[in-house]
Amino acid sequence: MSTPPSIPALGAGAPTGPTCPTAGSVPRLGLGLAALALLLLLLGLAAGGEGWSWAWSTELELVRAIRLPRTLGALTAGALLGLAGAIAQGLFRNPLADPYLLGSAAGASLGVVLVLAAGGLLGMHLGLAATGFLMRIGLVSAAFVGALVGVLLTLALAGGAARPTVLLLGGVVVGVLLAALSDLVILLSPDALRGKQVFLLGTTSFLGWSSVAVLSATLAAVLPLAMRMARALDALVLGDATARSLGVPLPQVRMTLVVLMALATGCAVAQVGLVAFVGLVAPHLVRRTVVATHGPLLALSAGAGGVLLLAGDVAARSVLVPQELPVGVLTAVAGGLYLLVLLRRKFVR
Repeated sequence: MSTPPSIPALGAGAPTGPTCPTAGSVPRLGLGLAALALLLLLLGLAAGGEGWSWAWSTELELVRAIRLPRTLGALTAGALLGLAGAIAQGLFRNPLADPYLLGSAAGASLGVVLVLAAGGLLGMHLGLAATGFLMRIGLVSAAFVGALVGVLLTLALAGGAARPTVLLLGGVVVGVLLAALSDLVILLSPDALRGKQVFLLGTTSFLGWSSVAVLSATLAAVLPLAMRMARALDALVLGDATARSLGVPLPQVRMTLVVLMALATGCAVAQVGLVAFVGLVAPHLVRRTVVATHGPLLALSAGAGGVLLLAGDVAARSVLVPQELPVGVLTAVAGGLYLLVLLRRKFVR
């Protein structure tokens, strides 16, 4: 990926006075998120299929091979979703924007359905060897490629990222089209429906050390690049005219932000499926807790997303032992209730 364009210092255009982070609030929130992440990490190591267990010395192999990578994977996947949500909300200047706006969710779902359907057909006509070869290609790869294809189709339909409103409309159109294609494939191959349902509900149960490596590498690559774009996001909040007057190259900046959002979202979705509301709620919670420019906001949103998804993962393993709930269902319920409470406070007196 090309190096993001350099953004000049905003100077007088940067937020000042009451809109700046209050002294100590951002570090306190960062320390609080780190403490929560550490606590949830310990809980994740103790939450198992038979209930809570702190006898790590006798379950060392189980903890090392299953619980630890799953816990770390949930943390990093949530961080990618939180980061992508903060980028999306800054890019579109909309606090209700989420990482799935540009067709990535529908593209990932279609990729998974196509692989499942093709696997079923090969299993019937060519035998288990061919099916095994296809599955080695991986549902993870199909979901990641599908997510990127969805975003690329949106960019092509919108003629680039220069016009955010057209880009949003393009994402809606592409999402509906790819979802319809996914449903058509399921009609032709009903066996793919079960796999699609697992993917749509979101799950962390398949995370292993390879998943942790991919998620961590993506986070390590995307977060610093996104932080470099923080001043541009601050300028976009002031409006396009002001951003141009500050020397921000809007087309290049928007394209870079879309690429970063697509990479973060595609990687997370490929590993854990469509986990709802984490990317939407994480930056929203950060903005309600502290007043900050996009530099700390991006990092804190990544931390909040990691904490939210890891909390959902621990709860999914613990609520109905030995049965495990889909983590996406829990995050959807919690996120939906949170937004309902906010709406009630805002509009119902």
